[in-house]
Amino acid sequence: MKKYLIYLTCLFAVFAHAKEILVSNPQALETALKNVAPGDTIILADQTWTDVKINFIGKGTPENPIVLKAQTPGHVILNGTSRIIISGTYLTVEGLWFKDGNAIDKSVINFRKNETELANFCRVTNCAITNYNPDDRASQYQWVELWGKNNRVDHCSFYGKTNQGPVLIVGLRGNPENLENNHRIDNNYFGYRPPLGANGGETIRVGTSHTSMESSKTLVENNLFEKCNGEVEIISSKSCDNIYRNNLFLESEGILTLRHGNRCLVEGNVFFGNNKPHTGGIRVINEGHIIQNNLMIGLKGDGFRAPLVIMNGVPNGPLNRYNQVKDVVIQNNTFINSSAIELCEGSDEERSATPINTTFANNLFYGTESINLLNISDDISGISFSGNKVQGAYKFSTEGFEHANLNWENLPSYPIPSVSSDSLLEVKKTTRPVRTDLTGTVRTKVRAGAIIPGNKKVPAALSIQPGVSWSLEKAKETNAVKPQQDYKVVSVSPAEDALVHAIKKAKDGTILELSEGTYEITRGMQVSSNIIIKGAGSKKTVIKISKNAEKVPGYFFKVTEGTSLAIKGLEIDGSSANSVRYAIVSQNTPTSKAYNLKLDDVYIHGFHDDGSAIFKAYKGTFADSIQILNCRFEKSLRGLNLSYEKEDLGKYNAEVIDIQNTLFKDIDQFAIHYYRGGNDESTLGGQLHVNHCVFYNVDDNEKGRSIRTNGIVYVTINNSIFAGSPESKYSAILKGDKNSVSNSVVFNAGELKTSSKATSKSVLNTNPQWQDTDTFQLKESSALKHAATDGKDIGLINQ
Repeated sequence: MKKYLIYLTCLFAVFAHAKEILVSNPQALETALKNVAPGDTIILADQTWTDVKINFIGKGTPENPIVLKAQTPGHVILNGTSRIIISGTYLTVEGLWFKDGNAIDKSVINFRKNETELANFCRVTNCAITNYNPDDRASQYQWVELWGKNNRVDHCSFYGKTNQGPVLIVGLRGNPENLENNHRIDNNYFGYRPPLGANGGETIRVGTSHTSMESSKTLVENNLFEKCNGEVEIISSKSCDNIYRNNLFLESEGILTLRHGNRCLVEGNVFFGNNKPHTGGIRVINEGHIIQNNLMIGLKGDGFRAPLVIMNGVPNGPLNRYNQVKDVVIQNNTFINSSAIELCEGSDEERSATPINTTFANNLFYGTESINLLNISDDISGISFSGNKVQGAYKFSTEGFEHANLNWENLPSYPIPSVSSDSLLEVKKTTRPVRTDLTGTVRTKVRAGAIIPGNKKVPAALSIQPGVSWSLEKAKETNAVKPQQDYKVVSVSPAEDALVHAIKKAKDGTILELSEGTYEITRGMQVSSNIIIKGAGSKKTVIKISKNAEKVPGYFFKVTEGTSLAIKGLEIDGSSANSVRYAIVSQNTPTSKAYNLKLDDVYIHGFHDDGSAIFKAYKGTFADSIQILNCRFEKSLRGLNLSYEKEDLGKYNAEVIDIQNTLFKDIDQFAIHYYRGGNDESTLGGQLHVNHCVFYNVDDNEKGRSIRTNGIVYVTINNSIFAGSPESKYSAILKGDKNSVSNSVVFNAGELKTSSKATSKSVLNTNPQWQDTDTFQLKESSALKHAATDGKDIGLINQ
C-alpha cells in the first residue's frame, strides 16, 4: 500500500508539471523545445511558418510522451525550407502541414539528428506533405526518413512529389540500432506522384541493396496508394522480414516489388487498375516470401509491371542485382480481368537463374479477354503449380491450372466467388510444411482464390480510412488542358507585339483567339499559364518576327514547367531576314514539374540556322505529353529534338509523344530525335506513337534517319509513308519487343529496320501515287487508298 501511494504521488507530480505551451514565432518555439519535459505539449499557433528548422529532441516516456502539435490540425502551414528533425524517445508530432516548400536537398521529416542520435518509439500522425519540391527534379531527397526503432507514421497524407528520391524511406545503414526496427507505416494516403522519367521515383523504400540481407521487420499496412506513377517500384522492399498487408492500390502505374531481401509477407492487398495501362501488382525476387490472399482487378501492365511477376536471377550476383527466386509460396490470390502473369521475367544472358522450389497454388483467375494467362520467358520447372482455377477466355496449357465454372456475387465494388463455389475450390494436399507468418502465427490452408483471411467477403483494404482527418485539397494530377468551355476567351488583334502582351497577361484557363492576319513579334513569348492559342487556320493566321526587333529572339514560344500550352490553327514563320532558331522550346533550366504541349493544324517552317529545330527540349526538363495533330513541318534544319539527356542514366525528356496526320518535308536532318541512354528498367522508358504521317525528303544522306530513337521502350509507327530520301540507308531503326511498324510504306527512301524482337508487319515498297508533293493526297488509283488499319488512307488523312 505504501509503495502504491508513493507511485501515485510521483504520478501526480508528473501531471502537475506537464505543460501546454502555445508558441507563435520561431524564437518562442526554440525556447520551448530546449526546456521541454516528459508530458509537455508544445502547440504551434495557427499561421504560416516559413523557413523554420525544428529540432524536436527530447526524452518522453510511454506514460508521458512529449507532443508537438498544431493548434488546429491543418491550419499550421510550414513552407519555404521548413523541416523537422525528431531525435529521442516517445515524441509525437501531430497536425502539421508542409506545403509548397523545398527542403533543399534534405528530408522534410527525419527520425534522427545524426547517425548516432536516433528516434525510438516516436510518432508522426495526422500530418501532410504536399508539393514540397526543389526547382530541379534531379535534386534528390526523401520527404520522410525513418531511422531507429519502433517508430510510426500514420494517418498522414502525401502527394505531389516531383523530384528524385522516394516519398518515404526506412533506413538501415550506419547503426545496428536501425536493424529489426519494427517500424509501422499505416493508414496513410500516398497520392499522385507523376512519372519521374528516371530511377528514384519510388513511393516507399524499405532498406537499400547494401542492407538487403538485414532484417528490418517493418510493417506497411492499411495505406492507400493512388496514382503513384513515379517509377516501376511503388513500394521497393530491400530488406528482410517485412510485412505488406491490407494496402489498397488505385490506378498506380507500377508494382509492389520485393526487390532485395528475404522472407517478406505480402497479404490481403487490393490492386485496382481500372484497365489503365502499366498498372501492376506484385514483383517477386529473392527467397522465402509468402504472397497470399491478394486481389488484382483490371491491371493492364506487362513485363516488370504485370499483375504478378516472378523474376529470373543473376547466378552469384552482387547485392544490387537480381537474386534467384527460391522457396517462395504464392497462394490463394485472385486475378480478375487482368493481363498475363510474367514467369521468369528478365531472362537474358545475365539473368539466367530460374525460380526454384517455388509453389504457385490455389489461385483464382477470371477474364473475359482471350489472352495468355501466363507469359513464360524461361524454364519454369522449378515452380510447382497446383489447384489453380480459371474461368473465362484465358488461354493456358500449363499443368496445375484447370477450367472452373464459378458463381460470382456482385458486391458494390467488385465480384467475388460466392460460397456456393466452395466445392470447386477444394485445396489439394501438399507435402510442403505449413508456413508461419512473420509473427509466428500458423497460417491455415484456405480454398483457392480466397481473398481475405477469416472468410470475410470484403477485403480489409477496402474499408480503410487513410490520410489526415482534416480537409486537404486533392493533388493536381496533370497539367492537361481543361475543356474549352471552362476557359475565358480573349480576342487578340494582329498588331505588333499584341500577342506578346496577351500571353504575358493571360491567366490559367485562357483562350487567346487570334483573327486572320499577321502577328509580328519583337521578342520571344514565355508561357507561364495553362493557355490555348487559337488562330483562324494554319494559312490564315501567321506569326513572324518583326523587322523592328532590336535583337533576334531565340524562340517564338517557351513552355515553362507545370504549364500546358495548346496551339491551334496558325502558322509560325521562321524564314524572315532576322532568322530565329526555334519555333517552340522547353524551359532552358532544369525543372521540377512536367509540362504539356499540343499542336493542332499548325504550319511551322523556315528554321535553318545552325542548331535550329522546330521544337527543342532542354536537358533536365520533362513533358508529360507532346501531341501533334494535323500539322505541317517543313524547310527547316531539324524537327523535334529531344536528345540532350546524354549522361546515359536512363533519363529522357518526354513520357509520351503522339504524332498523327502530320507532314515532315524538306527537313535537313532528323524529323524526330528522341533519346534515352543507359539501361534503367525503373521507368516506362518513353513512348513514341506515329500514325498517318508522311516523311518526305528528310535527312537525305547515307547515315540519315527520319526518326531517331535510342532506348525508347514503346515505339509504334503505323499507316505512315517514308519517301523522297534515296540516299539514306535507314528511315528508322526499331529495337525492343515494344517497338513495331505496321501498314506503312517505304518508297525511294531508307529501310525501316527492326531488331531485338521489334516487329514489322505489312511494310510495302510501292509508289504511293500522290496527286502532288504539296498536299500529298493519294490518287484514286493508289493501292494505299483505304488500306490503313483504320480503313482510311495510308499517309495523310484529308481534313
